Amino acid sequence: MQTLRNNVQLIGNLGQDPEIINLESGKKLAKFSIATNESYKDKNGEKVEQTYWHNIVAWGKTAEIVENYVCKGKEVAITGKLTNRSWDDKDGNKRYTTEVVCSELLMMSK
Repeated sequence: MQTLRNNVQLIGNLGQDPEIINLESGKKLAKFSIATNESYKDKNGEKVEQTYWHNIVAWGKTAEIVENYVCKGKEVAITGKLTNRSWDDKDGNKRYTTEVVCSELLMMSK
């Protein structure tokens, strides 16, 4: 049951090419966003489509795979955990973000 805690699975398309960061420690970080789509019928029976954007971060070997094989428009399946973090921007304002830390990535083919 522990493996079900804080587990996120998404299938979506990249909105732009991933940002790859090589850290001084030698670790590699990939940051990208994917769009997931949902559709439903409203109370009038009309189809409504909604797009949700999800921020994804990948480390190490997964980041290397992202760097070498993933680009804007590609469909991927992501498994990971949901995280929140905060920081102070250049003006001293507190900023917050929610991200999925990717533990597994599968490239989907059409």
